[in-house]
Amino acid sequence: MTARTLTFQVASVEDLTPDVFRVRLEGRAEAVTHAPGQYLELKLDDQTWVPFSIANAHRGDGSIELHIQHWPERANSQRLRELMQHLARLTVRLPGGECVLDADSNRPLLLIAAGTGFAQMKALLEAAFAADDALPVEFWWAVRERRDFYLESLARDWAARYPNFRFHAVAEEPLEAGFEAERVFAHQGRVDAVLAESVDDVSGYDVYLSGSPGMVYACVDALAPRGLDTARVYSDVFAYAPRDPLFPPLEPVASVHDTTPDLNGTRS
Repeated sequence: MTARTLTFQVASVEDLTPDVFRVRLEGRAEAVTHAPGQYLELKLDDQTWVPFSIANAHRGDGSIELHIQHWPERANSQRLRELMQHLARLTVRLPGGECVLDADSNRPLLLIAAGTGFAQMKALLEAAFAADDALPVEFWWAVRERRDFYLESLARDWAARYPNFRFHAVAEEPLEAGFEAERVFAHQGRVDAVLAESVDDVSGYDVYLSGSPGMVYACVDALAPRGLDTARVYSDVFAYAPRDPLFPPLEPVASVHDTTPDLNGTRS
């Protein structure tokens, strides 16, 4: 799709946590088209466009949902927050990005997000559920502490509604007893290390990742010896922060304990 510059009305701004807020935008239905997984850019001024994942699959009604991390100490974040609160209309450029759902694939999905990377995964999941609500999905969401699961109730609702969906919550801080439920699992640690310890074989999956370059490449490296198909792994990071080689050399699968990386004390 060719990117277009459009004007949107700010329909609502809602705090989901003290650090994350949700914005709902409304535009002309006939002009607002995007594929699940794509992003838009918000105009702050003539020189500054800020990208955000579109957090909903295309609905046909001109609506767009965004999940925005608020960093008070960062100038652009503060300006964006003020714009959302005080302006009725925003200039937006969309769509962008090639990390989109493959509508022709019937392979199970492995989706991995860190923080507000959940937004991109939400759009992918909405489209996947609409296409085939029986498709097996493993969804991993990594945060620092429980309050950062800013739409935990939605992930739990998916787990309750779709028998083949499993929600893996990964937090650096311990998750309290009672967190787990049917098809809801709790893990502690860095998501790449947890994946290395918990996942045996991903060879049959389409894999989507959303997070920082450090997080994405650490997860790729953790999954590579577990059968990761490099032709079936997708992330916007591969376009804006490529590395050489993009994927690590494949090695024979060893035991889980032999391949778990030692990443204590490091962060993406």
